[in-house]
Amino acid sequence: MCLAVPGKVLEIEERDGTRMAVVDFGGVVKDVCLEYLPDLEVGEYAIVHVGFALQRLDEESALRTLELFAEIGALQEEFGDPWASAAEAAGGEEQR
Repeated sequence: MCLAVPGKVLEIEERDGTRMAVVDFGGVVKDVCLEYLPDLEVGEYAIVHVGFALQRLDEESALRTLELFAEIGALQEEFGDPWASAAEAAGGEEQR
């Protein structure tokens, strides 16, 4: 499944002519393209789908949605287990 997930903009910068942001999705931090929302600012929330910020969202709605996604395990499904991914990338085995 591929969700559109709300996230909070932590940093904004220009990379190779493209406006990019570092976005926090309830603890998972990813790079996101801001070309569809060129006026988005640090501290604001946006709905992000496949690496693109698509729509501005108020903080209350964003936090409520992240909480619901966490309850049903949607964030785990969308982003995976970062520790397992890191261990796999390092050639190690997952430890719990």
